Amino acid sequence: MAEIGIGIIGGGYMGKAHSVAFSSVGAVFGTILRPRLEMICASTPESAERYRADFGFSRATDDWRALVADPKVEAIVIATPQGMHREIACAAFDLGKPVLCEKPLGASLDDSRAMVAAAEASGAVNMVGFNYIRTPASQYARKLLDDQRIGRITCFRAEMTEDFLADPDLPATWRTEGIANGNMGDLSPHIINCAHAFMGPISEVSALVETVHKDRGGVEVTNDDQAALLVRFESGVMGTIFSSRVATGRKMGYAYQIDGTHGAIRFDGEDQNTLWLYTTEGPEAERGFRKILTGPDHPDYLPFCQGPGHGTGYQDQIIIEAKDFLIAIETGKPVWPTFQEGMEVNRVIAAAHASSTSRNWCSVKDF
Repeated sequence: MAEIGIGIIGGGYMGKAHSVAFSSVGAVFGTILRPRLEMICASTPESAERYRADFGFSRATDDWRALVADPKVEAIVIATPQGMHREIACAAFDLGKPVLCEKPLGASLDDSRAMVAAAEASGAVNMVGFNYIRTPASQYARKLLDDQRIGRITCFRAEMTEDFLADPDLPATWRTEGIANGNMGDLSPHIINCAHAFMGPISEVSALVETVHKDRGGVEVTNDDQAALLVRFESGVMGTIFSSRVATGRKMGYAYQIDGTHGAIRFDGEDQNTLWLYTTEGPEAERGFRKILTGPDHPDYLPFCQGPGHGTGYQDQIIIEAKDFLIAIETGKPVWPTFQEGMEVNRVIAAAHASSTSRNWCSVKDF
């Protein structure tokens, strides 16, 4: 075993999740690299010190540049608003340090392109924090597709739906200002990444992107609430993707159904330890979706729990992510999703915005 000094920039929602993940990943997965929580950065000295004490870091700072440059910080985790991602990542890559960056990769497609170029120039390990695709159930769904258990794929349908802004009387916040903070910048990257994981690249898109609640407390909302995408994958398969932050009643609607010539797969993130499988085996009268409860025979489950059906949770997804990042650093081999995938997601988002504006199909390769 060898220690590696971890620096995390941002101590809020995701900063805490990554701090907990890196403090426990060695015990959970027995990784060869064992993280040392070296330094955390926040916007003020007071908040940084509070996070240091709460999460168990050795040191704290309110200067992300100092964290990136510190020789004891050997790997960087970016858990800041996306407008800061590019500058931080490029500074880390200039020093050859590995970077795990929260999604979306960049606040714009130009940001993402610059970050990919910097990563490639440095040769340093890089990953994007698409955690939801890492559940044991979704990892097993990918295996079922690889094994052609449902035959040739004919259709992909997916959604990423939540309701944290469904109430029209909620006040305007930073989430309702600027295109990067809208539904397409916040929620859709996860489900587009899901589509890529199962189906491969998207070749073209026809989209409608809209703001449902255009005014909040007298303040104009300058980004979108929901979007519907009709897509064609490079494989030729058609698909639909819907994302929304105003989907009343939905709390964690990361959901998909994949139809094939010999079966179908269905998943809903509000029941993340269950996968539904339909196969065209046996007499028609006995067919139906079969409920599969995740357990030790599914990917990345056993390190957490020996009991089938006992389940994993949201934090466990982040621990799996930390494990993958450490393995990539240890082996020097990329672990998907890298910055390249983050940029590909941003390309689809750019194409969707253009399609919605023009009311035409748009080719992703043009972006």
